Amino acid sequence: MNNYNLTLPLELVAKKIENNQRIDEADALMLYNEAPLAMLGYYANVIRETKNGNNVFFNRNIHLEPTNLCVFYCKFCSYSRTLKESEEGWFMSVEDMLTELKKHDHKPITEIHIVGGVHPKLTLDFFCDALMKIKAHRSDLHIKAFTAVELEYMFRKAKVTYAQGFERLKASGLNSIPGGGAEIFDTEIREKICADKCNAEQWLGIHKAAHLLDIPSNCTMLYGHYETYHHRIDHMMQLRNLQDQTNGFNTFIPLKYRNEGNSMSHLTETTIIEDLKCYAIARIYLDNIQHLKAYWPMLGRETSQLTLQFGVDDIDGTIDDTTKIYSMAGSEEQNPTLTTQQLVEMIKSARRTPIERDTLYNTITDHTHTSFETPTTHAYHALPVIN
Repeated sequence: MNNYNLTLPLELVAKKIENNQRIDEADALMLYNEAPLAMLGYYANVIRETKNGNNVFFNRNIHLEPTNLCVFYCKFCSYSRTLKESEEGWFMSVEDMLTELKKHDHKPITEIHIVGGVHPKLTLDFFCDALMKIKAHRSDLHIKAFTAVELEYMFRKAKVTYAQGFERLKASGLNSIPGGGAEIFDTEIREKICADKCNAEQWLGIHKAAHLLDIPSNCTMLYGHYETYHHRIDHMMQLRNLQDQTNGFNTFIPLKYRNEGNSMSHLTETTIIEDLKCYAIARIYLDNIQHLKAYWPMLGRETSQLTLQFGVDDIDGTIDDTTKIYSMAGSEEQNPTLTTQQLVEMIKSARRTPIERDTLYNTITDHTHTSFETPTTHAYHALPVIN
């Protein structure tokens, strides 16, 4: 690609990418500071098509959030409430969780995603009981549950090692874990935004322990607040290093900071251009993580559709309107629910191939030729393919 009037150093980075060589942290920083967006989109698109063809993956999932009451105080969080804030807080018993799940008994969901606040009553025993009862009710469901923040607290309270805790959860029905709680690994940034919860070493240690017990996970990065490009690259470097050791991460999910209703609301949110740059560089840099996901309830449908030309091959799933973590922070998606039809049409409008997957990226249905009898109410824009 010589159409961008690149400086010689940037041209050398481009050659590395073209030759399928791993770029280093200095290369990634140069891409952030100097590369034209069209160049980033081009290379990210080439890499995503090499890894995953023209496919865009999604699944049929629901989110269950047992509580938003939390012992920790993260300044970026619009979702959690202190244990004393009962008016805006909720707490589910195991029976409450089962009641919510049973509302979906008639739906062909394949995954239940369980995350929430860190509450003293939500112990390891509590969740082992909940997982066993969920599996007893619907043994076919893949249970993806608990961020590293929840797990660190849970295991510490139970006085068990990470491995011991995971062995109990796995025996109770846990299949994988999500990537939340990573935020930015840099110590000074964590001190600013989430000083009292698990640190980077603990987050990485928990995911490593899960991987060693054949429990796969996702990984995330919260971007668009106090961090610099250097902090983002350092964060991704640590994820890439762990993936080299364990190969346990399924997908990487950049999470955009939303500024409504939290203690960092004075910060301006990133632009769509900055969002696309973040996704593209993640796809180029994280060469050992197979999938890159845009979480559509956080980005919004239109921006998520745009990311499909900037390295993204996954847009999460159908979800449902129980997901409050981003709607409470001011996301465009205040009622985050999409039907399979809407997801398929959104993907096709971007000239991609919609693939319904399970949690571990096994294909359930190739929707290339799926037709629907009733139209959707949301119009999706056809996007050009970057080439």
